[in-house]
Amino acid sequence: MERTLSIIKPDGVRKNVIGEVIKRFETNGIKIAAMKMIHLTKPQAEGFYAVHKERPFFGSLTDFMTSGPIVVMALEGEGVIAKNRKLMGATNFKEAEEGTIRKEYATDIEQNVVHGSDAPETAAFEIGYFFNDLEIQAR
Repeated sequence: MERTLSIIKPDGVRKNVIGEVIKRFETNGIKIAAMKMIHLTKPQAEGFYAVHKERPFFGSLTDFMTSGPIVVMALEGEGVIAKNRKLMGATNFKEAEEGTIRKEYATDIEQNVVHGSDAPETAAFEIGYFFNDLEIQAR
């Protein structure tokens, strides 16, 4: 059983699409193994996105991710990384397929409603960043 991390970003929380995102996961056979709403501090956001520290968008990304609460989820299922990425759509919402979360709700390449891990190694780090073993319910 594969796991991945999903984040409903501050813009998604502000747009009240938490339930819609969760519904898409559940109707596509993805189980939620852990979930919580948090408000990141700047150092927490910088730690999570440390891999992008040298990129020009690092400052604006971490500012955005601290601009309001987020919903973090550990998702579980067969091929869940690929499934989640397909449901999210392309990072650039203008290039995302019709029916994807980003195509329907995103308005900016950075403020694009959701985040999802891109590989098993990334997922392990990202899930561990937000959840300890006691918080994750194997389903």
